[in-house]
Amino acid sequence: MELSLPDEIIAFAVWNNRIAPVFDVAHRVCIVNVESGRVIGEREISLEKGTNSQRALRLAELGVHTLVCGAISRQLLATMKAYGIDVVSSVAGECDEVLQAYLTGGVELQGFSIPALRRSHRKSSE
Repeated sequence: MELSLPDEIIAFAVWNNRIAPVFDVAHRVCIVNVESGRVIGEREISLEKGTNSQRALRLAELGVHTLVCGAISRQLLATMKAYGIDVVSSVAGECDEVLQAYLTGGVELQGFSIPALRRSHRKSSE
């Protein structure tokens, strides 16, 4: 029997069922496995305090392809990119709503952008 891997693994920085306002100090992420545009698995994990490299490495070890978060420091963004993780930042809103928007519209989450950060809202790999 062949083991099927998800098409994409997305991490959403969470705080009180919303996207965490600042990823650098977020303590939890929701890891979502997506296959053919559908959620096939979801779990919330704790991100222990640590260096930027340790936080990025933890997500990389979990197989995360994309991180969706609020604000993120340039240093941590660079570290995520070094580990091959795309970052969609400047996002705000209820996690379930942001997830559905992501699944139906990819990284174009304009309706969920943080007003003060709208100009910088983009996928980091672009």
